[in-house]
Amino acid sequence: MSASESEPSLDFIRTIVAEDLKNNKHERIITRFPPEPNGYLHIGHAKSICLNFGISLESKGVCHLRFDDTNPTKEDTEYVNSIKEDVKWLGFDWGENLFYASDYFDKLYGYAVELVKKGKAYVCSLSAEETKDYRGNLKEPGKNSPYRDRSVEENLELLKKMKAGECAEGEHILRAKIDMTSPNLNMRDPAIYRIRKAHHHRTGDTWCIYPMYDFAHGLSDAIEKITHSICTLEFENHRPLYEWFLEQLDVPSEPKQIEFARLNLTYTLMSKRKLLDLVNSGVVNGWDDPRMPTIAGIRRRGYTPKSLRRFCEKIGISKHDSVTELNLLEYCVREDLNETTPRVMGILNPLKVVIENYPEGEVEEMEAPYHPKDESMGKRKLPFSREIYIEQEDFMEDPPKKFFRLAVGREVRLRYAYVIYCEEAIKNEKGEVVELRCKYDVDTRSGSGQVKRKVKGTIHWLSAAHAIKAEARLYETLFLSENAEEGEDYRENLNPNSLKVAECYIEPSLKDAEVGKSYQFERNAYFCVDKDSTPEKRVFNRTVTLKDGWGKIKNK
Repeated sequence: MSASESEPSLDFIRTIVAEDLKNNKHERIITRFPPEPNGYLHIGHAKSICLNFGISLESKGVCHLRFDDTNPTKEDTEYVNSIKEDVKWLGFDWGENLFYASDYFDKLYGYAVELVKKGKAYVCSLSAEETKDYRGNLKEPGKNSPYRDRSVEENLELLKKMKAGECAEGEHILRAKIDMTSPNLNMRDPAIYRIRKAHHHRTGDTWCIYPMYDFAHGLSDAIEKITHSICTLEFENHRPLYEWFLEQLDVPSEPKQIEFARLNLTYTLMSKRKLLDLVNSGVVNGWDDPRMPTIAGIRRRGYTPKSLRRFCEKIGISKHDSVTELNLLEYCVREDLNETTPRVMGILNPLKVVIENYPEGEVEEMEAPYHPKDESMGKRKLPFSREIYIEQEDFMEDPPKKFFRLAVGREVRLRYAYVIYCEEAIKNEKGEVVELRCKYDVDTRSGSGQVKRKVKGTIHWLSAAHAIKAEARLYETLFLSENAEEGEDYRENLNPNSLKVAECYIEPSLKDAEVGKSYQFERNAYFCVDKDSTPEKRVFNRTVTLKDGWGKIKNK
């Protein structure tokens, strides 16, 4: 990907970076994207990825991909691999700059020992419940732990035993010695190390104590000589602690932490814990379910990397929390797919049409372009015969004045084919229309130069004898409420119709459609070939409808 597909606006973070470069504060800009490998990335992470990698590209610097893997009980190589795939899919490359917090476990332990020797850290033996009670709250100051004044020698000995596995989980923690009366709860002697006798995905069973995130994160930044540690606003209150560790220790650099507002999207859940709950409880079919806001899920649904990058560019970077309309994301997806996807015929709700004056057994081939404005996509042949399928919604028994599709006594053009006239609607015993009897005008074939007249309506169709059965998965939002977490239980907002599966018909050119390939089913929606497809049956995910709701919102 180029440094920028369009010139990014100079947001407040880019302004800081530009000033630092102008003042020669850094030889080069080094940013990082530091996910915890405890779940799949979601669209909120895409904003951070685009920001961190984008700034490094624009400033001719580098961006590190670092896994902050300090909690072995929740981390897995599956998550590591999925995160790598997501970042690459978005169009970014970390090159040789792939790191793990676990790379620094020895150094981090050394920093912990240094704090103990300086009298800036101590081993605390309060229980978890006692620690919570001693911490106080926003209205009341905390109280010093009775173990706060242990000698340096005793603390070093206890820490050594913790590291050697001689202590039980929860028996001790290592805490920074700061200020239990601080109005910032993060500064009230926070934990630095805890005992976890769990297998780590990289270090195995080498360690049984692990650094806390706040301790490991900032020091990892310093070790890597990150210049700008960019994170979301929930870490703003953690910045004093981030800086405190850097001030107390002899570190190779002092990164600058900058916070920005996270992405909040209507009808969308961003809590990784709750997303995991949806997966584990079977509400969705895995992390890459196309209803999920995970990058894996929206990739499977048919969203494109360019559309996500464009979306992140449009929403911009701010210091203030806000909620972005889902319609804007869908607008960006449509904008890209409109230019890049082939047009094909797909019938979602078929109604049979018999063209009575068309010769039985005859088949013609109609030539149709894959894209009306891009000749490079080429053309394909559409078989045409006496019996065809059209969409149920393209026929009405008692149509309103401005309904320009089929009705008894009306005519319509079949796209790339003939004008047909409807003479009769056949109904079943329930009174439902199940078949139309029509006639065609042989002199009105598209592209023949013999078109006698123009008609107001054009509809799509498929030859019944050549149409291929397929499966269409019609996705809606996973939640009914714009605020997915509204109410006491977010599950109350789940949309029971978030997925509808329909048997549909597709044109012959799609018989071997490649998994992941996107198409526009003309006059219906954009679809993507799902990984569940087999040689016997293609499965299509509806990516986004053709109707654009964002334009209406913008013009309100």
